[in-house]
Amino acid sequence: MSMVGNECRLFLETEAGTECLGGELARLAKLSDQSLTVFLEGDLGMGKTTLSRGVMRGLGHKGAVKSPTYTLVEPYEDLVPPVYHFDLYRLGDPEELEYMGIRDYFSGTNFCLIEWPERGQGVLPEPDIEICLERKGKGRAVILKARSEFGATLLSQIELMGPDS
Repeated sequence: MSMVGNECRLFLETEAGTECLGGELARLAKLSDQSLTVFLEGDLGMGKTTLSRGVMRGLGHKGAVKSPTYTLVEPYEDLVPPVYHFDLYRLGDPEELEYMGIRDYFSGTNFCLIEWPERGQGVLPEPDIEICLERKGKGRAVILKARSEFGATLLSQIELMGPDS
């Protein structure tokens, strides 16, 4: 893992490594007392949902974690902090987010993970952290970018100990 300014780059060889990164985000979210918004970017099959599964499991969720492609949002309100997993892939128009009360999700200590955030452009708030996953050989190149002061603080505390570190 290399950290330069507000950007962290790493290579994850396995799906387990991607889940481990999600678990690390969960650990950092547990330490926080404010809301956290993370944008997950990358083509289909790059590991956005796998990373999200790592977050949920890191916060104690035992059940399945699937991408909410058709429902747009999957709430995990029993977790601490509560997590809202968005998948905007099938969003027709960003204005649809206003009708579902999107702004209410970004408050308190909520942790919002958003796949395909570019489809909600103009309606979504700025993220604290933006994560881009790309195919590199058999694994994934990952770029984590801090987009807020809070995001920069969290990235400076990231520790990856797992299958790919």
